[in-house]
Amino acid sequence: MAARGHVQDPNDRRLRPIYDYLDNGNNKMAIQQADKLLKKHKDLHCAKVLKAIGLQRTGKQDEAYALAQEVAALEPTDDNSLQALTILYREMHRPELVTKLYEAAVKKVPNSEEYHSHLFMAYARVGEYKKMQQAGMALYKIVPKNPYYFWSVMSLIMQSISAQDENLSKTMFLPLAERMVEKMVKEDKIEAEAEVELYYMILERLEKYKEALDVVRGKLGEKLTSELQSRENKCMAMYKKLCRWPECNALSRRLLLKNSDDWQFYITYFDSVFQLIDESWTPPPEEEHSLEGEVHYSIEQAVKFIEERITEESKSSRPLRGPYLAKLELIRRLRYRGCNDEYKLGKMMPSCPADSPAVFLFQFISQLLAVIPLSAAAEGELALPSDIKALQQHLCVVQLSRLLGIYHAMEKKQKLAAVRELMLRYRHGLEFGKSCLKTELQFSDYYCLLAVHLLLDLWLEGEETAVWQCLTLLEEGLSHSPSNAQFKLLLIRIYCRLGAFEPVAELYSSLDAKHIQHDTIGYLLTRYAEALGHYAAASQSCNFALRFFHSNQKDTSEYIIQAYKYGAFEKIPEFIAFRNRLNSSLHFAQVRTERMLLDLLLEANISTSLEESIKSMSLSPEEDDIPWNDLRDNRDLTVLFNWDPKDRDIFEEHKKLSLEEETMWLRIRSLTLRLVSGLPTLSHTIQPKNSEKTAENGVSSKIDTIRSLLQQLEVAVDSGKKFLEQKIQYPVLGPPPTRMAGFFSNGSCQCQTSLFYLVSDIYELDTNGLGKSEIQERIGNSFNSLVERLTDLFNKCKGDLIEVRDGTLKTHPSLLENLVFFVETISIALWVSSYCDSVLRPFKSNMQKKKKKKKESSLAMPPVFTHFLDYVAELQTLTSNVIDHIRGLEIILSALKLEELSLKDTLLLEEEKKFTKTVQGKVQSSYHHSVQEIGELLKKRLDTIKKLKI
Repeated sequence: MAARGHVQDPNDRRLRPIYDYLDNGNNKMAIQQADKLLKKHKDLHCAKVLKAIGLQRTGKQDEAYALAQEVAALEPTDDNSLQALTILYREMHRPELVTKLYEAAVKKVPNSEEYHSHLFMAYARVGEYKKMQQAGMALYKIVPKNPYYFWSVMSLIMQSISAQDENLSKTMFLPLAERMVEKMVKEDKIEAEAEVELYYMILERLEKYKEALDVVRGKLGEKLTSELQSRENKCMAMYKKLCRWPECNALSRRLLLKNSDDWQFYITYFDSVFQLIDESWTPPPEEEHSLEGEVHYSIEQAVKFIEERITEESKSSRPLRGPYLAKLELIRRLRYRGCNDEYKLGKMMPSCPADSPAVFLFQFISQLLAVIPLSAAAEGELALPSDIKALQQHLCVVQLSRLLGIYHAMEKKQKLAAVRELMLRYRHGLEFGKSCLKTELQFSDYYCLLAVHLLLDLWLEGEETAVWQCLTLLEEGLSHSPSNAQFKLLLIRIYCRLGAFEPVAELYSSLDAKHIQHDTIGYLLTRYAEALGHYAAASQSCNFALRFFHSNQKDTSEYIIQAYKYGAFEKIPEFIAFRNRLNSSLHFAQVRTERMLLDLLLEANISTSLEESIKSMSLSPEEDDIPWNDLRDNRDLTVLFNWDPKDRDIFEEHKKLSLEEETMWLRIRSLTLRLVSGLPTLSHTIQPKNSEKTAENGVSSKIDTIRSLLQQLEVAVDSGKKFLEQKIQYPVLGPPPTRMAGFFSNGSCQCQTSLFYLVSDIYELDTNGLGKSEIQERIGNSFNSLVERLTDLFNKCKGDLIEVRDGTLKTHPSLLENLVFFVETISIALWVSSYCDSVLRPFKSNMQKKKKKKKESSLAMPPVFTHFLDYVAELQTLTSNVIDHIRGLEIILSALKLEELSLKDTLLLEEEKKFTKTVQGKVQSSYHHSVQEIGELLKKRLDTIKKLKI
């Protein structure tokens, strides 16, 4: 809300207190003040809208909407009411209502520049490009200003971008936009840089590259001044499109003379030189080489040019790496062509003999180490750098060693020795960073990271203690570099692999993820929170992510509007593409689905009924709002630094397989959610009915939907099982696997699928009555089978979560995940049982009435009642047993004296022991909180079971 700056108008003065209350978040007082004002001034529409804003912010959406519509129906034209309604509709996420508001205002006040402008922006928020074009031209006719005209032109471009038919885009929308701009050019009315940018954008999209080049190089191009080298960059882009290599070469050479560190122009320079060589190009006699000046068209010229850049750089007071990297790039290209030796530009290491690559690599690294100034304090001691430059040089060689696979080829003892050496170097390097601020990284941090990577190798090879040493070293590193994101990210991954989520939430929070990072790295948090039994943290992490995604739609609309206002037209398609990419985000779809399942798990049939919970989420089994064909994997799977050789690194294949797995798992979870959301729609049909009545009330279509979803679930499960048969192993620092493997192996999948089939049988019983004994028998068998499967699932939850073996710790996170799946499955069983209860209760009631009328005490009760009561009793017993088991786990975890343990490896130094204790304490505490939260939720579920008595 914007506070009003003047109060000359009496109404402004009257409204001022309400604005103040709303601005200060005192919504109840704002409502009261509005009511007082409306008693005296019934026609003060703005007061009614401000009251609606207060109601909206206190959760009374329906009342707020009704009030707003009362005012909107009057088609107000006063600025206060219009602005207040605009704010309200935005908060309601109903931007389409703002358009109707200003359409009415424009009809009543047709010559208002302000209202026409607001109408245009309202259309921009909802992406009504055709109407934007018309609104822009209407505005230009009222007030002939260039920006309004070009708003209309840009709207045509947006119609071309959004058009499904590309042919329509290039034959209608873009040519019309071109003609509109050309008209302004001919009339010499082009005023601003943005208008030239727009003209260039149109010509580029029409593939009129020569015309676009002429515009940039001509008089209009002189207006392109806001960005550094804007004109040159656009020329370069067009030269490339037109394959005008002489101009590409001359322009890139000229730009490198200005800035010898601009890598993009080195690449263009080399590309153009070799293109000209391949085309045997020679300069025309007695003419300029090109429009852009002198052209280099031979290898000799390229070699000389690069050597000159290095000579110039050596005289510079500020070191630049561009020329040196350019020399390496040129050597690489010359070697590829087999002609490097002719030009004596420099030599790279010769190809290694096929029979001794290890010896060759060792010699190469030894040569590099020989030129680094390291010195030992005494004979036999480790040679250490004496300054920061030497440390960074040595660190570079160590990273290169890892990249070349030298560390991977080591035996276990060699790796442990290498870890010790790296940590000694790390601790020595801390001396150089004593004056560093907490927000700065220590110079030697990468030594610690490399040591951890070596320990991760050992862990994957079966060395159990290595993972605890990883955590110890990372916690030590973090104590010296509290802002090191790599330490935090690695800690998050390793703690999650061990099943300890509690420390992860704090670590992720300290990363202070901003904006798009909630999408790119948020999966690190949301993948594990619920899976490891931290339900409260899972709710919080889902909320963080969803808040970002939901605000994206509104925020992006504002960016688009600002781009129109300030003429940044080239940014508008980027903003829209960004918004679409986020709306189609895989992570967004996952978080939204998991959040709703989590809410049902924590609330349905505990604090609210299943029906109320589903209604509050606006869930419908028929609706699938996930854009399956457009899903985008926006995860940053390379966020962790990695010095692994190519054969051990993350492949594109891993990313593709991970996306496939994530999509399959999302489909299973989405179908599960939709099946659960269909239960309340069936539970209304609590009387036996014939097929005609069923068809009348529409319930048959509901069961058809459930059965269709169940078939889809079966297909999704089969696809998931086939995928898992590939036994894919992702790199340890690669994408984390989904929960799908555990879901299948522990029996949760079979249990949940059987429960949904049971729903179909119960509906059949509800429809046909108690006459058919085979349906009752089928339901009874299903009950018995379900109890057996749930018992098997419970058996897979048994065991110690933290095992102390030979003085070392081993965690069993799969037991924790199985417990979480058990709680979810028992919850679905209870929702299905509630449906069964709602069907059987009326039957029993009717039978009891008949007994009383006929006075027959011996009237036999159908077996389905006994089956159901036995089933509920067994569910109750089983749940009680699981709660007892969890209570036992709590006692064991509380009694563990981890501080008395010491890791069996001489690697641990005295200063590391405190960090070891910290790490073990965090894991123990996390497991303890997990079983507590699981136990508390299961106790609530047990209370629900006890209420199931027909």
